[in-house]
Amino acid sequence: MGEAPWTFGERALPEQERFAREVRALCSVVLGMERADPGLDDVTELLRGARERLAGGVPEGAGPRVGALVEGDGRVYLDHGQDVGGFNPMFPVYRIEVHGPGSATGTVNFPVCYEGPPGLVHGGFLGVFADSVVQHHNCAVGLTGKTRGMELRYRRPVPLLADLDFAIARTVAEGTVTSVLTLAAGDRTLCEATVTAVASDRTALPAVSPRR
Repeated sequence: MGEAPWTFGERALPEQERFAREVRALCSVVLGMERADPGLDDVTELLRGARERLAGGVPEGAGPRVGALVEGDGRVYLDHGQDVGGFNPMFPVYRIEVHGPGSATGTVNFPVCYEGPPGLVHGGFLGVFADSVVQHHNCAVGLTGKTRGMELRYRRPVPLLADLDFAIARTVAEGTVTSVLTLAAGDRTLCEATVTAVASDRTALPAVSPRR
């Protein structure tokens, strides 16, 4: 597999992961509503009340406790290297199998909350997906860094609510990690992305605060 997996930040709480799953699913249901329903107002009020109660335990307006702010009063920073969608409903979720430093494969199914054109995935979310799974692969094999660039080519419309396959081919040369991602439905290529990242030295990472 190569180097030990790369982590930077704290793992999400199980409660945060459960919340992300429900919010993502609820958003997709709400977007399909044909008419007003009092139940949605009830849910909105519940969410508002929960937000106000929980906000008391979260620093207001402060950045994460990383680097120069590691001893400050900021918020905890969650590890964004792998499975970001597992705790943040703004990111898509996927399954990935890492075969080694050179390749990884997996599947993804985009729910309605990622819709752009009718029945299709918004192109911006495809970019988020590509960057996320490539970074996941890089972190899993222990060599990654900041994204340097990404080129995304749309070959065919990407459908919602369909099990899609992806494959990553990865190389490292001259301080740059280059990953080529292909997203497909069966034998039909839907989009391709080339993502480059700086091959960084993990010992040079800034300090990150644990939970308090």
